[in-house]
Amino acid sequence: MKYFLHLSYKGTHYRGWQRQENVISIQEALEQNLSKMLGYSLPCIGCGRTDAGVHASQYFCHITLKDPLTYDPVFRINKMLPNDIVVHEFLEMPKEAHTQYDALERTYTYRIHGKPNPFIDDLSTYVPLDAIDIEKLRLAASYLKGTHDFRAFCKQPDVYKTTDCRISKVTITYLPQQFIFTITANRFLRGMVRLIVGNLLEIGNGKLTIEQFRSALDHQQPLPYFRMAYPQGLYLSKVSYPYLDIPTKEVNT
Repeated sequence: MKYFLHLSYKGTHYRGWQRQENVISIQEALEQNLSKMLGYSLPCIGCGRTDAGVHASQYFCHITLKDPLTYDPVFRINKMLPNDIVVHEFLEMPKEAHTQYDALERTYTYRIHGKPNPFIDDLSTYVPLDAIDIEKLRLAASYLKGTHDFRAFCKQPDVYKTTDCRISKVTITYLPQQFIFTITANRFLRGMVRLIVGNLLEIGNGKLTIEQFRSALDHQQPLPYFRMAYPQGLYLSKVSYPYLDIPTKEVNT
């Protein structure tokens, strides 16, 4: 029997989703505790990677079980998992369903706070917003929509057959001393969102021009700075499937 696990996690103490040698990952923590719960080992196939320190307010992985579940697996697994990983649902799915390959779109959210706050420093990135020109930043962000070659906004472009991505939605929410950037696309490249946010902030503080940003999008001209926003402000916040569309979990910072 195949299940999608709908979960959230705080990535502060993990080296991302994917299992790696000699470091702790979300995948390893989940697989270890599922094996204890079920009495046998099994892989969790995730909907995608997240980097070290990056969070997920919505994430899906799938597992295939030998036998039907005869107890409440959500209650049991959450009693076993560390407090920074939570499983919301076990969703029974057809055997051909795949969390990674079937995803239509993913949404990432980047959160910034404008005043120092020690209670949210691992959930949001501190940037003095008084020095940021929000209108310039908004204008630059508007050029992201549509299909572009994001080679200039990728850490390892040569590992991909194509670096084209289709951005369907970009929103910027600016509240008193809080800035929230949200972007939805059919696919994302490694480091892409953090590079976009980092360079938008460079535009906002006058260190990068909108023309340079557009040239990187339209002509893959290298950016003058390789500015990656810090990981703690980034969340994978929604994954949409043709047969599954669950509202994202709210994050309060």
